[in-house]
Amino acid sequence: MLYLKNLVYHPPATPAPILKSINLEIAPQQLGLVIGPSGSGKTTLLEILAGLATPTKGKIFWRDQELEAEHLQQLGGLVFQFPERHFCGNTILQELRLGHPEIGSEQINKTLAEVSLDHLPLHTSPNSLSGGQQRRLALAVQLIRQPHLLMLDEPTAGLDWSMRRQLVNLLAKLKANWSLLVVTHDAGDLLSVADRCWTLEHGNLKAIEPAQLQKQELSGVSS
Repeated sequence: MLYLKNLVYHPPATPAPILKSINLEIAPQQLGLVIGPSGSGKTTLLEILAGLATPTKGKIFWRDQELEAEHLQQLGGLVFQFPERHFCGNTILQELRLGHPEIGSEQINKTLAEVSLDHLPLHTSPNSLSGGQQRRLALAVQLIRQPHLLMLDEPTAGLDWSMRRQLVNLLAKLKANWSLLVVTHDAGDLLSVADRCWTLEHGNLKAIEPAQLQKQELSGVSS
């Protein structure tokens, strides 16, 4: 169980806090969805949870243990927006083993199977994959580390409807074994697999039921 209590992020250079008293809770086998426009603080929230930024105030707990930045880096796996731009390996195998040369073949094959890429030769170049396959490889890069919390920043950005649907179905499958936190400006298909939802605007986080958001989207389409 992940808890955020009264989390504030206010860098000295900004006139107002980027995140204001954030309270959030995600249970195991849940997918939490944070929806907000650009500049609302979504990516900053993920960077804090990944241990890449330090909150000004507030506490983060995993179960009953309060976590510092070094703990968060071990706890979570963060998939950035357009992760394919950050691939460094010449092959799928190199990409999965970057920073983890000790990872064995069994773990590699198991992880690729989880993201439905186990049919591809390990010498395949990441740059030769389709957009949807690249997003799944980016997930595998984090999953192979066995994080407790998987975080994704705008995971469906730039994908066509078919690839988006495949990715959403994959996330629904992955939450059987992981806690997931997804941030996006456009909930779309992700609402169908979300267990918890929040809106984030001007640094303020507000809980809202996924069903209520789905009704709002449907009414917006029909009007």
